[in-house]
Amino acid sequence: MKRYLILLLFTFQGLMAQVQFEAKVSKNTLGVNERLRIDFIMNVDGDNFDQPSFDGFRIVGGPSQQVSQSWVNGRSSFQKAYSYILQPNQKGTVYIKQAAIEYNGQIYKTQPIKIVVTNAVAQERDPYDNSRPQGVPNETLSLVAEISKTNPYLNEPITAVYKLYFNNINVTGFKELAKPKYNDFWNQNIDIKQLSTEEGTFQGQRCYFVILKKTILYPQKSGRLTIEPLSLDIGVQLPSNRRDMYGQMILTDDNRVVSAGAKTINVKPLPEASKPEGFGGAVGKFNFTVTPSKTTLKSGESLDLIVSASGNGNMKLFTLPKPVVPNALEMYDPVHDEQVTTSLSGMSGKITDKYSIVPQYKGKYAIKPMQFSYFDLNTGSYKTITSPEIMVDVLEGPTLAEANPTASKNVITTTDQFKSIKSKTTLVSIAKNDFYGSNLYYLLLFAPFVILPIIVLAKKRKEAIDGDVTGNRIRMNNKLAKKYLSEAKKQLKNKELFYIALEKAMHNFLKAKLHIETSEMSKDNIRELLLSRNANPESVQDFINLTENCEFARYAPASSASIQQDFDKAVLIISELEKQIV
Repeated sequence: MKRYLILLLFTFQGLMAQVQFEAKVSKNTLGVNERLRIDFIMNVDGDNFDQPSFDGFRIVGGPSQQVSQSWVNGRSSFQKAYSYILQPNQKGTVYIKQAAIEYNGQIYKTQPIKIVVTNAVAQERDPYDNSRPQGVPNETLSLVAEISKTNPYLNEPITAVYKLYFNNINVTGFKELAKPKYNDFWNQNIDIKQLSTEEGTFQGQRCYFVILKKTILYPQKSGRLTIEPLSLDIGVQLPSNRRDMYGQMILTDDNRVVSAGAKTINVKPLPEASKPEGFGGAVGKFNFTVTPSKTTLKSGESLDLIVSASGNGNMKLFTLPKPVVPNALEMYDPVHDEQVTTSLSGMSGKITDKYSIVPQYKGKYAIKPMQFSYFDLNTGSYKTITSPEIMVDVLEGPTLAEANPTASKNVITTTDQFKSIKSKTTLVSIAKNDFYGSNLYYLLLFAPFVILPIIVLAKKRKEAIDGDVTGNRIRMNNKLAKKYLSEAKKQLKNKELFYIALEKAMHNFLKAKLHIETSEMSKDNIRELLLSRNANPESVQDFINLTENCEFARYAPASSASIQQDFDKAVLIISELEKQIV
């Protein structure tokens, strides 16, 4: 009897081992614009099929069920499958989780499957994808990125215009799956007020197109730069093989994923051989002027020296030269102003640095000529503009000689030359006083009675501080803000580390003052919270502008003068907000 039980047990285990339930995919790596087929296959008629959640995918087809059974040489085989067509939502590594079935009271699960979703690829019809309508002849649906120039100079403007071409297909809407990334480019989107359909030609055929996006780009690095593609999920309507009661073709809703494809830009460096000394990185066509508000004034009066460049080019991406003035003229840090507009042709307008200069002494002083160099794209050469020398005539006030009298006052007379030798002495007794009854004795005697209450009070204060979690966090954020401002000051000669430290300092200042976390630091939320705490709107806007500038300034060329200005501006803004926030 025992033998039969053992035999029955092994037979049951053999039957259990024969149950197979697995997941198979059409591919493990696909583009964000491709579709994936997955089949959950079992060799038994399992119950209660539980599909996975398909996180990171959208189901565009299925589930469809297929059952097959056959007899070969007296043996039967059974197969049951659940099939899905999936569309990835974004790039990255995604895992399809386990599916489950129940058979004879046991639960069987598939293994998780790793799927890698890459950039959009040139796509042919997937032989496993039977969920998509076949479409109509001469159907066109393509997204194209038109680049104005693929081999520009460093800081030469180029444009990227994204057009959606379509024909014999109804477009019902779209959403972005992947935004284009412009690494190592300064970029700005050009607003499109309203999408409009226009007629054009694509691959030799007449069709319609819509301009979806316009961007102006300034390369900040020479060499091969890649613009990652824009990918869209397009809602479409396609004719089916059915007609309604009036004989008209019935349209079915579907979606297509299209991509503009990655673009490679070969950026040429600016010529080094003929580069002028003091070249600040200006590229384009410019005029340069240095204008004083007045040249005749009295001591104590001030004049404004306006240094400006106007024209077309990378207006926001270079610094103006700094004037050199005599020591008798006190010059203050400039006020920078930008009047720049950005269109598809690039940036144009005027940038200005206004210096306040105050003379200290009477006399005539020369402000040396200033030189401004730029790279002219039309001629492919450097151009230098030199401003004229400016003479400043100070009519009244003390002269330099009067303000610095002769050194006769420092002459030591014969009668004073022995004053450093002491003519008297003070004798100190060598006898020692007893320790008992001395001041030190009484000090040590009563010190414990004074120190113990102080220790008790300090301990209570420490316990109160430790219990104040919110206050500790605020003090820690204040300490971090000061630390990073100090770190930023140390990194004034290292642009990237400087702006990282400056950005951290400003974020920690907000955490301390507004009691918010990093996840809540949106521009609108910061503005609303600061204004609700009675902060000056002008100071709030300066704070937000400086925070946004930190990320941009890591890649833009910057001089030590502009870095120092940003640091001084951060100190001033934080100091102002400290006073204003209640």
